[in-house]
Amino acid sequence: MRVLIIKTEPLEEIILSLPVLDYLHKVFRGIEVDWLADYSCLEILSDHPLVSRTLGSSYGRWRSHPFVLKSWREAMSLKEIVRERAYDLVFDLEGTLLSGVVSHLSKCRRRYGLDATFVADQFNLRFNCNRVPLRRQDQHLTDRALRMASIPFGRDHADLEPCAEIPVQPDDEIAAKLFMATLSDGLVFVFHLGTGSATRLWHETGWIELGRELLSTFAAATILLSGNDGSGLAERVAQGIGRQTRFLPPMSLSGLAAILRKSDLVVAGDSVPLHLAAATMTPTVSFYRSTDARTRAPRGEMHRSIQSPLACSRCQLSSCAKDAQCRESIKAGDLADAAMAILLNQPQ
Repeated sequence: MRVLIIKTEPLEEIILSLPVLDYLHKVFRGIEVDWLADYSCLEILSDHPLVSRTLGSSYGRWRSHPFVLKSWREAMSLKEIVRERAYDLVFDLEGTLLSGVVSHLSKCRRRYGLDATFVADQFNLRFNCNRVPLRRQDQHLTDRALRMASIPFGRDHADLEPCAEIPVQPDDEIAAKLFMATLSDGLVFVFHLGTGSATRLWHETGWIELGRELLSTFAAATILLSGNDGSGLAERVAQGIGRQTRFLPPMSLSGLAAILRKSDLVVAGDSVPLHLAAATMTPTVSFYRSTDARTRAPRGEMHRSIQSPLACSRCQLSSCAKDAQCRESIKAGDLADAAMAILLNQPQ
């Protein structure tokens, strides 16, 4: 059996959808699974042991410049590839007009997509044969993807406990060991200060207070700072916390996954490093402002999440006049308490 998964972007949602690969290989031995993603997101899929073939697309250009000749040529080339692969199943996890078109172009007879309640673009409904209704318990993005994948096989994903797998290159594993050997013998915390939209970030004072709070209990710990955007935030946070901070340089996703896997705790907003950490079985504390912890936060005993208490949180906006107020609504003490609960093995 050969299957195509269509989930092009963003990268953090692709990571949240990775358990589908594990599920499919558990329910059908010998299955071949192809994945269509934007070129910018292929790194995490190209060496994945459960992916037979990755298909790249310039999804961002298609969306913004649909009538450019280069977009049409790429679309026609992709059409030939998906038809040649002769898929038995297509899972459209994207739910957009473009993902629906690609699904239709495959000429696969069993094409699955979301129903009208959850689809991102209503035009998508014209292109998929089977529209999967989601249950009330399918709030999380991972559960939505697994729900769709489970329909043709009639096997509840909860029985199999599918998980994500992040491939790490041997050279990156060695580099991570060498880097970690340069740190003190205490615990290693990673603070991802964040890159991306302003409404997913926290504030400088909060990071400093959190760092000092954790070091007051774990005096030998090292705090690694990632997400340096060149604004000087990382330097100011490091200066505010003290000498037990180090900067993580830019690196590949494989390299970052290797570092996160060897860390004791990751604190971050809704971001790629957060979901990478969860996929590598590293404990996390995460905060949510414009996005929804109920649909995106890592789950399980070794994870804690905090949603902004403002009534307008979960707004999905990339900028907001209340940005400063929203950042300050996430309290350093709450994040510190969540971190302590994980590190001291306190039940939720």
